[in-house]
Amino acid sequence: MNGSFLDAIGAVTEAIENNKEFLTDLDREIGDADHGINMSRGFRSAMAKLKAEPVDDLSSGLKKTAMTLLSTVGGASGPLYGTAFLRGAKAAEGKTTIDKELAAQILRAAIDGIEERGKAVPGDKTMIDALEPAYDAFSNRMKEEKPFLDCLKAACDAAGKGVEYTKTISARKGRASYLGERSIGHQDPGATSVVIILRALTEYYQKLS
Repeated sequence: MNGSFLDAIGAVTEAIENNKEFLTDLDREIGDADHGINMSRGFRSAMAKLKAEPVDDLSSGLKKTAMTLLSTVGGASGPLYGTAFLRGAKAAEGKTTIDKELAAQILRAAIDGIEERGKAVPGDKTMIDALEPAYDAFSNRMKEEKPFLDCLKAACDAAGKGVEYTKTISARKGRASYLGERSIGHQDPGATSVVIILRALTEYYQKLS
């Protein structure tokens, strides 16, 4: 995969910024009404750090992004996304470019980190309901020897279906869990931001192809 880590994070930052109000509105229904604001602040800060201190490899870029998210994103999102990027950094050690095999390893490591940190499982109405299906879809396409872009698109589609699934279940984690069954009918903001990030990365890669 050509392109730069900075440009990839730039694509994510732009997508988050464009959906900041949408994410905040979703969070207003079942959370603290700050998910979009927090995510926007975190990725804008990460972009500033990466521009000021350029990186030469994927691991360094992921780690720098992780540390910035941990220090700037409030609520549960900071620790969860920060952990995801940190675990991804470890999986990417020694790598300067990414292919579908490495992408799968990074995604799996990120998910494992989130699950360990947040103690969430599929069906809890969290970002895991988008991430686990995304990983399964990506892995299945990879096993079928499909191109990287096909794997990414499959992951996005599966994650999107995961977001729709969160509308049908009650929350069992976080502030939304206080609402119980009243959270049914609302999509999870964290799962939604996962889809936004995956789609941004997929669109970025498609432009390079």
